[in-house]
Amino acid sequence: MNGGQVDLDHRPVLRGIDLSIEPGEAVAVLGANGSGKSTLIRALLGLVPLSGGETFLYGRAPARFREWWRIGYVPQRLSVGGGVPTTIREVVASGRIARQRRLRPTRAADREATGRALAAVGMAHRASDPVQALSGGQQQRVLIARALAGEPDTFVMDEPTAGVDAESQTLLAETLSTLVDQGKTVLLVAHELGPLEPLITRAVVLRDGYVCHDGRPPRAVGTHALPGHDHVHPHGEEEPVSPLDWRPTS
Repeated sequence: MNGGQVDLDHRPVLRGIDLSIEPGEAVAVLGANGSGKSTLIRALLGLVPLSGGETFLYGRAPARFREWWRIGYVPQRLSVGGGVPTTIREVVASGRIARQRRLRPTRAADREATGRALAAVGMAHRASDPVQALSGGQQQRVLIARALAGEPDTFVMDEPTAGVDAESQTLLAETLSTLVDQGKTVLLVAHELGPLEPLITRAVVLRDGYVCHDGRPPRAVGTHALPGHDHVHPHGEEEPVSPLDWRPTS
């Protein structure tokens, strides 16, 4: 992203952001509520229109980018609409769509990748359960599994540990650590990293829509340790749910 600016409801949210994520990096976007963290990653993916500047995905503008299988996106919430009962396996398997040719039946490789993803987040035993019956934390694990199933080059995660229990956070940290060791790229939004801290190689800290720190993560990554933190906690409105939330077809 070069000079990225975003205005929402006539209010500046991002102000002149220059940011480049290199292959193989594990980057955390940190900052207080309302600082623009989720808006930043959505703008990087082209999900939020820029009011200034430009952004590229693997060298192409989002409107011209076609290799979506290379990016696994985990939004904050799972949205399942239409009143159609949907199983956990079906949601996770939808992560393979970008790798499938139109009208081609599901292959053994797709089924195997779905199974591995379910096992990685500890949900294999519930694969046939309706996703609507899950708690918020369990749904977040399903979203992570959906991204894993696609076997992308880059994982973009919007607060993947929000509402997830400590055991699941540790499991996620182990999974992401393996991916980083394999050369995958990880970009995630967080308030605090917890078990994810050891795998993060770079922290981008936002404050009021500006980057106030870009470099090695602070030694303590709680909110009070963030560069520029003034010990005031403005809790702004929640940032909007991603438009990439998967919805089953009727």
